[in-house]
Amino acid sequence: MQANRTTLKRFYNAFAHLDPDVMAGCYAPDVRFRDEVFAIEGRDQVMAMWRMLCDSARTSGRADWKLNYRVISVDADTGRLHWSAHYRFGKVQRPVHNRIQSNFCFNATGQITQHHDKFDFWRWSRQALGLPGLLLGWSPQLRRQVRSQALDGLNRYITAHPILAQDRPDTTQGNH
Repeated sequence: MQANRTTLKRFYNAFAHLDPDVMAGCYAPDVRFRDEVFAIEGRDQVMAMWRMLCDSARTSGRADWKLNYRVISVDADTGRLHWSAHYRFGKVQRPVHNRIQSNFCFNATGQITQHHDKFDFWRWSRQALGLPGLLLGWSPQLRRQVRSQALDGLNRYITAHPILAQDRPDTTQGNH
């Protein structure tokens, strides 16, 4: 149980410092990640997403990046955590404050095997996308469009960083 708490703290402390190399060590090779935008599997694929997000936060203005977290509960197999992030999003660099609830499953060595983030997509889209998010953030159509664009962006990121493409699963099937 303590190993699982340590893993969560290590992961989010590294994320707060935009250090994806430390974050990667917290995941099992067969990890599954899901949130309102991505549904991806395998440490290489999941870490490509986190590397892309860390790179974006660095280039969008490191001064604007802020992450806070609070571990809610941890036991021998699962964990719950709340976190929030302040950052700038997109070409317009809109300020975003996203609040996320995370659920985790761990293996016997304390590595994360499942990571599920949940946040209010409409709230996020109003901040990140402006008027389109305000008007359409509730709609399945906008959600599908954001998922598709995010997946395309992840695939472009992986292509631009070939070292990340090793053993990556096919992402052309879209999100679940």
